[in-house]
Amino acid sequence: MLPVLINLPFLKIYTFGIFLLLAFFWGSFMLWKSFLLTSYKEEDIFDGLFASLLGALFFSRLVYVGLHFDQFGFNVAKFLLINGYPGLSLYGFIAGGFLSFYLFSLSKKIRFSESVDYIIPATFLSLGFGKLGAFLSGAEIGAKTTLPVGLRYAGVDGIRHMTSLYEGLLFFLAAFIAYKLMFSIRREKYAKGFNLAFFGLYFSLVYLAFDFLKTGQVKFFGFSFHFIISACLLLTFVIYFLYYFKGSIFSFFGHLFRKKHGKKTGKIHHQKVQHES
Repeated sequence: MLPVLINLPFLKIYTFGIFLLLAFFWGSFMLWKSFLLTSYKEEDIFDGLFASLLGALFFSRLVYVGLHFDQFGFNVAKFLLINGYPGLSLYGFIAGGFLSFYLFSLSKKIRFSESVDYIIPATFLSLGFGKLGAFLSGAEIGAKTTLPVGLRYAGVDGIRHMTSLYEGLLFFLAAFIAYKLMFSIRREKYAKGFNLAFFGLYFSLVYLAFDFLKTGQVKFFGFSFHFIISACLLLTFVIYFLYYFKGSIFSFFGHLFRKKHGKKTGKIHHQKVQHES
């Protein structure tokens, strides 16, 4: 892995930092491209972007410090000096970002349920770049594996799962799906806010699926913090989707039942006719 991309006597450029910059750049570009389809003002959208980033960073740090309170305590200096005491929570970042944008939407009288559909593709794209940077820099190290598909990290024993790479690729795929869903929502095929529900379901499913391939996580009662939050979110959004698509689900199983029942009835009727003849 390559934690430092450029190492000069007077300057160090870290790989993860470069990919965070790429995440911001390409996420902002996709956000701008998506909102061009709407009547929202560009200045409002980018003001909302920076407000969301500030809120996301604050809550991300706050959640991380709360999870590692034994290392930080009530020391404000440690909270602020992120270079000396690094650490951010991705769930805190996402929750803080959405909460900040929601509050910003209220102040600008922007309908959150409508505007959030245009944010999700950019969010997934940014997450993809962030996870790719975490993989290339070695910021996230997976659990040990005996499978041939693995990677050996410098200073870490054994071959490890490339967990952050798997997650990054899945988030890139999700960005494409969310972008397509955005147009379906515009055609009123799905309700406004549907992309947010898709984000919650997809993100929690990915994090839940790869949780056991990660190391160094904070655990409660034998389960990691991410596992508990992901499981709760997944259950919530599965219930939402079952309720949302209940008509289609009942229609599908009803059609399947009628089809099987019709074949069975036709077979009995055919046998009866043959017997009478």
